[in-house]
Amino acid sequence: MIAGHAGTVLVGQLAVMAFGVTDTIVAGRYDEGALAALSVGAAIFISVYVSLMGGLQALLPVWAELHGAGRADEVGRSVRQSLYLCAVAMVLGMAVLLAPGPLLRWTAVPPAMQADVTAYLRILAFALPPALLFRVFSTLNQSLGRPRLVTWLQLGSLAIKVPLSIWFTFGGAGLPSMGLVGVGWATLVVNYAMLAVALWLLRHAACYRAYRFWQRIEPPDWAQIRQFARLGLPGGLAVLVEVTSFTLMALFIARLGNAAAAAHQIASNLTAVAYMAPLSLGLATSARVSYWLGAGDAARARRAGLTGLGMTVLCALGVAGAMVALRWPLASVYSENPAVVRTAAVLLLATAAYHLADAVQTLCVFVLRCYRVTVGPLVIYCALLWGLGLGGSYLLAYRGIGPFPAMQSPLAFWIMSAGALWLTALLFIGLLWRAMRARPSGLR
Repeated sequence: MIAGHAGTVLVGQLAVMAFGVTDTIVAGRYDEGALAALSVGAAIFISVYVSLMGGLQALLPVWAELHGAGRADEVGRSVRQSLYLCAVAMVLGMAVLLAPGPLLRWTAVPPAMQADVTAYLRILAFALPPALLFRVFSTLNQSLGRPRLVTWLQLGSLAIKVPLSIWFTFGGAGLPSMGLVGVGWATLVVNYAMLAVALWLLRHAACYRAYRFWQRIEPPDWAQIRQFARLGLPGGLAVLVEVTSFTLMALFIARLGNAAAAAHQIASNLTAVAYMAPLSLGLATSARVSYWLGAGDAARARRAGLTGLGMTVLCALGVAGAMVALRWPLASVYSENPAVVRTAAVLLLATAAYHLADAVQTLCVFVLRCYRVTVGPLVIYCALLWGLGLGGSYLLAYRGIGPFPAMQSPLAFWIMSAGALWLTALLFIGLLWRAMRARPSGLR
């Protein structure tokens, strides 16, 4: 059951990731400067969106446990209460995206690049609210074990996104060329279209009627919101640390020039695509673990968690092997610049090691949330991903560490980040084993 659920989720997540792949290829074909600016802009947007999404996605165990316990009415009420949390996330996210100047100056992004990045992010600020609301819809469906509707919507949106990105960027049929901001406008249109269809389904689809979602929203239930905060706040902060340890690399690498930034964007884009497999397995596994915990069967919950971990390791080995074997043709798809392709091909060797560790720690952190273990992972993330990973990367790239001189290469960031992720994965396996052996907390 985990494989079927994960496979369905994976198809949808790959469709969403194809948004980023499309934008990267389109920007790269438009010009190298657009690709470099996209690297920085996408890093900031992903940092904001995925961090806020992590707080909302952490609610999956709550709804899955209610579903496992057969408490359908409470699922509907809980989802309505989550909209208060979503509204706060929208305000925070838009504030950052509309005023990225301090962050761009702190990370020393070249001034010539800042104007394009700022214009791109201002458009994405208004694409953020529908993206977060759709994530609530997606998380709900994962918790109920019904990911297919979401997957179909994501596939359909890809069919709209690809031609719009090309058209808005290069122009044609009476529309002037917009350059980098064109892919931003395409994202905005698609996000609102997906949300509109999701709302229509919640209102009219028979499979949702038992949950009575479409009712007047109740006043804030502070007990429920505190429960959300206990899961969502550490979960969101953990995702913030995890994703910024990945995306801030782009901002620090930007000072190395357009070729280095473009090569890093290729490597990070492919790594993000590869991440969809462990993400899908993490969602599917946590849904089953929480379902069995809600049903009061801790043994079956433990078996589901271990099965998901084994599947994740096998899948990650296959993806990492493909990344190494196909590194040259993959890099060539994104750019025609030999220097960019050559650097990206080298980076993909390091990203293969990065992905193996990333897959294991991703599955672990999803299942740990089912057992209400959220603070420990946050502390580990801060110490290793920010401290050793990002801080160590900066030193190795620009200052040198001990006998190792400054590399002045994006490879330094991938080497140190991969090492930090391997330590994180090992610690998370220990936390997960201890959590599974302890008595599960169950519903509160």
